[in-house]
Amino acid sequence: MDLKQHIREVPDWPIKGVNFKDITTLLEDKDIFKYLIDKLCEPYLDKKINKIVGIDARGFLFAGAMALKLNAGISIVRKKGKLPYKIKSRDYILEYASNTIEMHEDTIKPNEKVIIVDDLIATGGTMIATCELIEEMGGKIIGISAVVDLPFLGGSKKLKKSQQGSLTGYNFNYLVKYNKE
Repeated sequence: MDLKQHIREVPDWPIKGVNFKDITTLLEDKDIFKYLIDKLCEPYLDKKINKIVGIDARGFLFAGAMALKLNAGISIVRKKGKLPYKIKSRDYILEYASNTIEMHEDTIKPNEKVIIVDDLIATGGTMIATCELIEEMGGKIIGISAVVDLPFLGGSKKLKKSQQGSLTGYNFNYLVKYNKE
């Protein structure tokens, strides 16, 4: 199935010059959504995953379905100020803004096998900050999955090997790639 033909593109959103990839259109059709979840889970079917980490907010949409299919729990990464318990946080830079993410400090246990999922990888800032939080808690990142990769913004390259040397090359899986527009 060609998922790209089902993704809506919204020019100049949220700021001028950004061609937003709206993946919500993939969720509206049950057959497309099932296919999407099956493909996101495929690389991990034999890995005995403990947790799926969904990134606020569209990553949540995939994390629940993936957790059911992979018989795993869910942990969430939220924007600053949204979690009620003790947290760990990281600042990061997006392609058009900066922000802070947070996780409950006890959501990942040492040596748990973790998959991180989000809708899209652009500059990689959110994902790298998430990886750092999980590793700080002792989690073992088995893979990173996204529906869309925008390699021209450099995020997927950073996930393969960080220029700071802190990331050592994650197993990065994506379903749709957009080249520079």
